[in-house]
Amino acid sequence: MPRPQTKKDLQELSGKNYTKLMDYINGLPDEEQRREFPLETMNRNIRDVLAHLYHWHLMVLEWYEVGMRGEQPDIPSKKYNWRQIPQLNRDIWEKYNATPLEEAKVLLEKSHLDIMGLVDRHDNDALFERGRYKWTGNNALGAYLVSCTSSHYEWGLKLIRRARKKR
Repeated sequence: MPRPQTKKDLQELSGKNYTKLMDYINGLPDEEQRREFPLETMNRNIRDVLAHLYHWHLMVLEWYEVGMRGEQPDIPSKKYNWRQIPQLNRDIWEKYNATPLEEAKVLLEKSHLDIMGLVDRHDNDALFERGRYKWTGNNALGAYLVSCTSSHYEWGLKLIRRARKKR
């Protein structure tokens, strides 16, 4: 399915890709879920991927909250700009390095539901009209939501599959 351009498509593809990701992971034996990836990936295991997805959800939820108060959120973060995403992602990796896999699953499930609740509260125009909100600039709110859900879940699943194939 192409990148979602409507609320319905965003809801469907986000749900579908989240379910595919989690079903794939949960279908693996416990030992395989905890196994390390090959060295060339920053995210070293499934837990790292799930924690990465979770943290990006938190960032988008914070941008939304700050932006809807009429303030300008620090996007992507107070400390980093878009050219510094690799270092931001490294910091995310370090922050959750000691998080157990089961906790990462629970955190991601909650943040996924929070993001989808945010999608549910808006109509199609509120999600996909470019520049509707001052804080999103020339982007649509939906662009941020697509990036942290359907597209990101697909990235996570591909990364996990690729890592397993290389072992």
